[in-house]
Amino acid sequence: MQKTVVINVVGLTQSLIGRHTPFLAEWTEKTAQQAAIHPVLPAVTCAAQATYLTGKLPEEHGIVGNGWYFREECEIKFWRQSNKLVQAQKVWEAARAADSAFTCANMGWWYNMYSTVDYSLTPRPQYLADGRKLPDCYTHPASLRDTLQKELGTFPLFHYWGPKTSIKSSRWIADASKITDDLYDPTLTLIYLPHLDYNLQRLGPGDPRIATDLQEIDAVCADLIKFYEARNAHVIVLSEYGISEVHQPVHLNRVFRARGLVALREERGLELLDAGASEAFAVADHQVAHVYVKNKDRIEEVKQLLAQVPGVEEVLAGDERDKYGLGHDRCGELVVVASKHAWFTYYYWLDDRKAPDFARTVDIHKKPGYDPVEIFADPKIKFLLPLVAGKLVKKKLGFRTLMDIIPLDATLVKGSHGRIPETQDEWPVFLSNKKELSLPAGIQATDVFQLILHHLDVRLQQKAGHLQQVSPQVS
Repeated sequence: MQKTVVINVVGLTQSLIGRHTPFLAEWTEKTAQQAAIHPVLPAVTCAAQATYLTGKLPEEHGIVGNGWYFREECEIKFWRQSNKLVQAQKVWEAARAADSAFTCANMGWWYNMYSTVDYSLTPRPQYLADGRKLPDCYTHPASLRDTLQKELGTFPLFHYWGPKTSIKSSRWIADASKITDDLYDPTLTLIYLPHLDYNLQRLGPGDPRIATDLQEIDAVCADLIKFYEARNAHVIVLSEYGISEVHQPVHLNRVFRARGLVALREERGLELLDAGASEAFAVADHQVAHVYVKNKDRIEEVKQLLAQVPGVEEVLAGDERDKYGLGHDRCGELVVVASKHAWFTYYYWLDDRKAPDFARTVDIHKKPGYDPVEIFADPKIKFLLPLVAGKLVKKKLGFRTLMDIIPLDATLVKGSHGRIPETQDEWPVFLSNKKELSLPAGIQATDVFQLILHHLDVRLQQKAGHLQQVSPQVS
C-alpha cells in the first residue's frame, strides 16, 4: 500500500490560496491537482469529517452536526468524542480489510476516542473536582501521550479554542504527527490543523489582518508536506468548509420564547433552557440549526413561524430534509438554514443579567449550541490581563472561580459557515500531489472517501459510486 497523509487545513478555500500562502500557491501550481469540494450540509466540522471518512451522508453515518439533542436523555450535547457515534464504515477500516498490514494514525480529527485506528491523538482536558480545567490530550496507545508531551510540552489547549487561540495548537499537532510517524510509520495519517478557523470567524475572510494567519498556516503546511514527500508519501491537503462574511446573528430560541415554546428554569436568579420540557427549541450550529418539536401536530406551526424570521433562508421538515441527506433520527423535526450573511446563536435569555453563568465562559459542553463568541474576550472589561492573572492565581490555590471573560455580544462575529455558499471560491478544497490523478473542477464531499483509498492504492471490490460518475479521469 502507498503511504498517504491527509492534511486538513480548516477554512482553506481557493480564494485564500495565493493570498499570503506562497508555499501552498507554488505547490498547487507546480505539483498538486486541485478541485473544489461541494460541501455537505451542515458544513461543520463533525458532519464534514464523518462524510469524508465514510463516503456517506449524515442520513447514513448519523453525524448531523457538531451536536444534537439526545432524545433518550433529554439533553443537548456538543463535541462528544466516542468514534462509536459514527454509524458507518470508516476509510481505515476499508483499507485494513484490503490489506491487514495497513495502519492508520488519526492526529486530531474528531470522534477520535475508542476508534479502530492504530494510533490517535485528541484534545482532552483534565476536569478537576475543584473546578479547574487543565490542558491535556488523550492518545492511543496511552504511552504516546507521555512521549509527545515530554518532547513538545503540554498540549496547548487554551491556544486550541478560546480568546487565546493561536498557531501554537496547529504547530503542536503537526509536530506530534511527525513524531508519531517516526515512531510507527503508519500507512495513512490524518492531520487536523484548525488555525484558520479562529480569525476567519473573529474578523471575517475579507479582513486584511488574516494575512498573518495565512502565512503562519502556510509555514506549518510547508514543513509537513516536505516531511512527508521526503518519505515518498502521497499528500492530500483538504478543508472541511469555507468561512463566509456574516453580520446578522439570529436568535431562534428567543423567537420561540416569545411564543411560549421554550421552557426555562430559574436557578440562583439565572435562566437555564429546559429542553425536555420545551415544546420547541433550536440547537444552533453556525448557519444551520436543528429544531426539535415535542408535539408532532405543531411542526407545521413552528415551520411557518421560522419562515417569517429575518435571516432564515430555508426550513425543511420531514422528507424535505432528504434534499441534503439529513433524514436521520438525530435530526430535529425541522432543519433551518440561515441566509447568506446570517448565523444562529443559542441565546435564549432576554436580560443579560439572567444569562447562565457558563455563558460568559469557554464551556463547549454546557452550552446548548455552538458559541463562536467564545473566541473573544469581553472588550468592556478594563484591565483584562490583571483580572485573568488574578483568577489563575485563585485557581492554582484551589479556590473555585469562573473565568467569566467572554462577552454576550453576538455581533462581534464576522465569519461563519454551515450553509452551502453560492460561489465555489468559498467551498472547501481538495489538493493532491498524486501525479497520475486527474480531478474534475468539482467533487462531492462523499467522493473524498474513495479518493483517499485511491491514494493508498486500495482497489475495492465494490464500485466507487458517485466518484466514478463525476470523475472518470481518476485512474
